[in-house]
Amino acid sequence: MSPLSSRSLSSLKSSLPSTSRVEHNRNLHLSQFLHQPLDRINVLGNDDGTYGHTGCVNALSWAHNGEILMSGGDDTTVRLWRMDSSDTEQEYPFVCRSVIHTGHTGNIFNAQLLPYSSHLITVAADKQIRVSDINMATNNGAQDSLETHYTTKQSVKKVLRCHDDRVKRVVTEDSPALFLTVSEDGSVRQHDLRKPHNCRQNTCPTPLVKLSHEASTVSLSTLTPYQFVVAGEAPYGYLFDRRNVGRRIEEEWGVPPSTDEITTCVRRFGRPPSTDKKKRFPRDHITGSRMSNYNGHEILLSYNGDASYLFSTLDEPTESPPSSTFTSSSTTPKAKQSKLSQSRVPQRFSSLSTVPDLAEPQPNLDCRPDTGTPTAQDHDAREELEDDPDEKNEESSEDEIEEEEALEMENNYRPGVPTVQPRKRFAGARNVETVKDVNFIGPNDELVVSGSDDGNFFVWDKPTARLHGIYEGDGSVVNVIEGHPSLPLVAVSGIDTTVKLFAPAGGISQFSRLGNADQILQANARPVARFDLRTMLAEALLRSGSSSSSECVYQ
Repeated sequence: MSPLSSRSLSSLKSSLPSTSRVEHNRNLHLSQFLHQPLDRINVLGNDDGTYGHTGCVNALSWAHNGEILMSGGDDTTVRLWRMDSSDTEQEYPFVCRSVIHTGHTGNIFNAQLLPYSSHLITVAADKQIRVSDINMATNNGAQDSLETHYTTKQSVKKVLRCHDDRVKRVVTEDSPALFLTVSEDGSVRQHDLRKPHNCRQNTCPTPLVKLSHEASTVSLSTLTPYQFVVAGEAPYGYLFDRRNVGRRIEEEWGVPPSTDEITTCVRRFGRPPSTDKKKRFPRDHITGSRMSNYNGHEILLSYNGDASYLFSTLDEPTESPPSSTFTSSSTTPKAKQSKLSQSRVPQRFSSLSTVPDLAEPQPNLDCRPDTGTPTAQDHDAREELEDDPDEKNEESSEDEIEEEEALEMENNYRPGVPTVQPRKRFAGARNVETVKDVNFIGPNDELVVSGSDDGNFFVWDKPTARLHGIYEGDGSVVNVIEGHPSLPLVAVSGIDTTVKLFAPAGGISQFSRLGNADQILQANARPVARFDLRTMLAEALLRSGSSSSSECVYQ
């Protein structure tokens, strides 16, 4: 047999799939699957609390390249779910193998596993950051029993008390020892497990950021880890650059220099303001943020009482959004556009004054309290707080506007930093009652997802900002959505004690609500009366006064 000619050999090599080509095809197929209608394919846990969590599930994250789904919540435990290879009937038969008792005394808000490590980081309402070693838990997938419980003494190795208020989010880096946390005390801190310190002796490292208002979310991209975004009780998300190579970072970004910060705030991201003072948002608050791991420059911010917005660190600061790029996402597929075209949600915005107010924000809730039959005490509180319609006059409106303007000035951190306007707006979901996260899904971050107060989660096509799907994900409210890193699988959680898994339906989706898009969008766009807001607050506080610590509390 004659040897291959150089020409034949070259042809053979070119026909073989390269690593990049294999990866490209895999991502293409994954994206195509995620663009199909989704359906609920598994529920992790029981509603009665006999299996799984016994409180709201506030935290979801995939670990070990998607082999493990970690969930945490109000019951202060973190559960590790993995596929049961003996179950051949279900498509994704995830079961709980390990339960980590963290020792937190407040609701767990976030839980992340450090890369290349067995260290689990949890943050909670008790102001603490706890570091647990879950090496044994992650290696017991072949056990015979369904669950193994690990006590606080067995798992928790370190407790950090660097923050002065509730700790809301953890962000990991490409390191087994470094991570960031953000707290309602307005600070972002970087922690290095290799450098011990004593929190009780006030020897904690100086925070990276100290805002003048509460902070609730932080995010960074693995492609640009020197940048991170922080947001909370203010109308802006703030981009910080933490590179320290002997240069004046401020000058490179065109920002007035400052000497009182470890990191440098180089950009603000803000939505166009409403020109109608009577329809202004009385409580600007960003509940969720996410930086793209695919391109490193796109940022999602979810506004309480409004919508989610897409920004880019590559965009130049402007006074108003470009009409050619800032697109509303409230449009449904063509078959559904006839009714929505005449609704209050426009398809495109060309000026600052055309951005609609979807709802009047309410105080955030970690979880919705039990809404049982009102008691006599509840009715007394309702009557005491009820507004007299005759008192709603122009004088009270002017007082409210002045109060809002004062609050806005108080929360206006670094007003001299240039502001970037959004590229797109993803509307339709209702973000009023609880802390909604926002996320990208898909191998190229081509889809945007958000939970909603109506128990649904929404999916939009990012390039076109078109509403792609609405799915029932919770009995009350959906707060967290996490896509699997390599499979067409999406985990969803919220007020329920269970976690729902969604995958391509392969037929008719039983949990798709896109057919009712008109009614859902109109209901979610309906403003909330002030009386309803205050009544809900009073009833929840009355109930929480006699409830156990494991029940849902106000955010």
